[in-house]
Amino acid sequence: MTAGTDSDGRASLHQAIATLKERLREAIYEIARQRGLNPDVAAGLIAHLDDLQTRLSQLERSLDAEAQERARLTALAEVAGIVNSSLQLPEVLNRVMDQIVSLTGAERAFLMLVDEETGQLEFQAARNLDRETITGPAFEISRSVVHRVAQEGQPVLTTDAQLDPRFRDKESVVSYNLRSILCVPLRVRERVTGVIYADSRIRTGLFSEQDLALLSAFADQAAIAIENARLFESVITAKALMENVFASIASGVITTDEEDQITLVNRAAREILNLEDQPVENRPLSKVIPSLATALQPMIRQVRREGQPIVGREVEVDLPERGRVSLRLSLSPLRDAEGRPEGSVLVVDDLTQQRRLEARERFIRETFQRYVSPAVVQRLLEDPESLRLGGSRQEVTVLFADIRGFTSFSEHRDPEALVEVLNRYLALAATVVLEEEGTLDKFMGDAVMAIFNAPLPQSDHTLRAVRAALRLREAVRELHKSLPPADRLDYGVGIAVGEAVVGNVGTAQLLNYTAIGASVNLAKRLQEHAAPGQILLDRNAYDQVRDAVEVRTLPPLPLKGFSTPIEVYELLGLR
Repeated sequence: MTAGTDSDGRASLHQAIATLKERLREAIYEIARQRGLNPDVAAGLIAHLDDLQTRLSQLERSLDAEAQERARLTALAEVAGIVNSSLQLPEVLNRVMDQIVSLTGAERAFLMLVDEETGQLEFQAARNLDRETITGPAFEISRSVVHRVAQEGQPVLTTDAQLDPRFRDKESVVSYNLRSILCVPLRVRERVTGVIYADSRIRTGLFSEQDLALLSAFADQAAIAIENARLFESVITAKALMENVFASIASGVITTDEEDQITLVNRAAREILNLEDQPVENRPLSKVIPSLATALQPMIRQVRREGQPIVGREVEVDLPERGRVSLRLSLSPLRDAEGRPEGSVLVVDDLTQQRRLEARERFIRETFQRYVSPAVVQRLLEDPESLRLGGSRQEVTVLFADIRGFTSFSEHRDPEALVEVLNRYLALAATVVLEEEGTLDKFMGDAVMAIFNAPLPQSDHTLRAVRAALRLREAVRELHKSLPPADRLDYGVGIAVGEAVVGNVGTAQLLNYTAIGASVNLAKRLQEHAAPGQILLDRNAYDQVRDAVEVRTLPPLPLKGFSTPIEVYELLGLR
């Protein structure tokens, strides 16, 4: 279509030619009259003038058609250039819509794409004659035309939608007073991916078949460009995702080329190998991480020679500012799409903390597995900080059990037999203490010391100690049934409750977990006064379990190391 200024200029030219033609006609008749020529001669000249005008008009129309076609082809080339100039489509599509409006004389132009998830058409670009973006409330278009083109894949051209039998009863056409409509599909591999829609609510007969052909040609190019942009966006998204994944991997990852030059390092590798403040890309791996060179070089040679990955090789190295660390290395060949080698991928896992935890776990197990129950060991493993060197003041129940008459018993036994009998009795004490989740503090000859409420808190620690003592007495009675009378010994037991300092005593190389305090001494003194098979409690212990036990009150005992006699209760049994 021609612009408004061009039309006005051409109309003025036509008026000037008509005026000139009329003056020529009058001049010819005047000359013929003055010279006395035959009027037929004048008529012939005027006829030639009319024929010349007709030929000029035909030539003008031909030139106009060629100019319009050239303008369309030029515009199509410009549109194609715009569409293919960038993969960032929003701005490009707005420029293209402006071109369409300018070329066709449309009032508005819209581009809609099919949403791949919902299958619905979504507006991507909408422009008007003033090169302004049309906002949502102004999207008053013929949904009927749009959906028809999207579903059938065929273009629609109507010069007056109000009179077109295909659309005149459609609500949107009537309510929006739509006149000229041009709509073409966007196709990629025979699949409709969207539509381009142009219209005018003012003029009828605005669009021609040439406009339809032009818009269809543009749509073919636009569809491909839009699909490329979508693919590009998906690639960019995938690349960003891969970069995020690569950066978020907990393992350190380093890639190198065939010359062992570092090409890529993720954040974890920088942290593990302490490379935060130095450039590493395009530098030799052996220079960047010299402490790993000894371990890596044989691995690199093996991977290149065999073409197979090496997985999980553990090494210990010294790193600047980190000291001695434990690392697990995995090395794999890096190949291009054709399978040609182009370097290596090194994966580094920091095992330092894990190995330290394992060493601590071994220490805890080796230290406590013989003295406390497996359940207590497990809870200590879950809270190893509770085993710091040193101790803490807390309330504990202390149990001392000593085999009565063992000294005289040992005078008449050979050492091997003596140890066998002793171990059988000590095993009984150890078993009942562990079953009540007490801690075996130590064995002292034929005596056993146990504590309750440490290393883990126990709300019923005194009751646990009382049950352990009663079970020990019952276990000894059962053992007696299988022993000759001469081997039948018995325990005297003392139980006391009070504050003590509980914790690891010694050095970092040699620790003893024990309790130190007056309550420990009191339990030992009570045990020394207990008869065979007798269990003695101090007043604090009795107060803790008075509702659960049967006791017999004994006269206060003067005990070594205590300034006043101690109230004592003999434990008879549980209620």
